[in-house]
Amino acid sequence: MSFTYSLAEFIDFRDKEVCDRVRRITREEITQHPNPDFDIRVIETPAEFYAAFATDIVRRIREALDEGRQFVGIFPVGPMPQYTMVARMINEMRIPMHHVHIFNMDEYADEDGNTAPADWEASFQKAMIEGFFDLIEPDLRPPMEQVHFPTRDVIDDYGKMMEDLGGVDVCYGGIGWCGHIAFWESHLGHEFGDDLDAFKAAKARLVTLHPMTIMQNALHSFSGDWSLAPPKANTIGPAEILMAKERSFWLDGHILGNITWQRFIARLVAHGPVTPLVPGSILQTAPTTYTLLGGVADDVVVSMR
Repeated sequence: MSFTYSLAEFIDFRDKEVCDRVRRITREEITQHPNPDFDIRVIETPAEFYAAFATDIVRRIREALDEGRQFVGIFPVGPMPQYTMVARMINEMRIPMHHVHIFNMDEYADEDGNTAPADWEASFQKAMIEGFFDLIEPDLRPPMEQVHFPTRDVIDDYGKMMEDLGGVDVCYGGIGWCGHIAFWESHLGHEFGDDLDAFKAAKARLVTLHPMTIMQNALHSFSGDWSLAPPKANTIGPAEILMAKERSFWLDGHILGNITWQRFIARLVAHGPVTPLVPGSILQTAPTTYTLLGGVADDVVVSMR
């Protein structure tokens, strides 16, 4: 027996026919895309996935060093396993990082736009410093003045800071439950209507987090306690993401069995229309590697067991 119903009111992308179409995309079909510069691949196990992620970061840093040029990258805070691996590889290979400039994607903010201090237990600054940079030998790690976070005092100039360094080599990232990239949320798309060019030009700023993002953040950072999840964040925008010469996005939102929040949105971002209401969909328009953990690539299923 069929059962039809409307999407929940807080969901911004509301084309049910498109949702039905992308939901039916099989694991075997998911890597097929009409844009050859949008390269979708699947890596089966978490160990292989994070090793490949770490190797990609180290390769780019080493290539820039060997070529005598600076490396400018945009980095997400989570997931963290790849950063531990990167630090170990940097230390073992004795790769100096004096040429590395890192721009972190986002930072939490309160309701008035004050960004979380670096010593707050859940700040992205604390996570990256303790979970990445402090793990690198002091004589190898990049100078901290070359490690940037979008705090309140720099957010208005964040994109220009990247431009002043000659632009960004690569933007790493993932996809949020509502389709966000960084914390550029789906509800922000309503500001732009059908003006995709204006959307692509939108720059780093303070944003209100989407309800789905609050829940996602509560799950992975606050033991499910949504009362602890901050309501806003400073984040890069589509302009900074598209500024990069390349984008390298990694989707690992799979816990165990069939528990995953990313299986459907991975498909909508990659195979749905390019629209501000699904922010990650702009990746289809630019050179991007889009890597899925095996459990994320699996078919979307409905099960009460």
